[in-house]
Amino acid sequence: MPKFNITLITAEQAKQMLTEYKEQRRNSVPHLTHPGRYILPDYKLTRRRAAFKIVKHTFLTPHYKSYVAMDSDNGHTLWFRNFGSLTEALFWLETGLKISDTDSHSNYKEWVTKHSAEIEAFKDQLRARKKAHPKKKRNA
Repeated sequence: MPKFNITLITAEQAKQMLTEYKEQRRNSVPHLTHPGRYILPDYKLTRRRAAFKIVKHTFLTPHYKSYVAMDSDNGHTLWFRNFGSLTEALFWLETGLKISDTDSHSNYKEWVTKHSAEIEAFKDQLRARKKAHPKKKRNA
């Protein structure tokens, strides 16, 4: 059964990748250290200054049940988008389409049906990761 070639990353890894991308934009032919496709769970890209700065006026901030999908598979360019659903983020990384793209809505439904086992495996991986790293509770 084919598996998605997508990696879950932490906020620190995302920050390093985005900072490297910003620095590489000055080069005529940038070469990113970690090309690939990634998902950062529980974060979103925003313009608010409540989080660390990434690219000019873009910031990364914690946001429960949000996903930042990052695609740098070609090793030269980094594309990133916010998603409210893990399945939508996986769809975009695998196909390059958003469900709002013209004529992709029916394709999205077909894709989800066709890849339901892989999607569930990815969701299980995310659940296992969250159980392995529970949030620290504050003592009041």
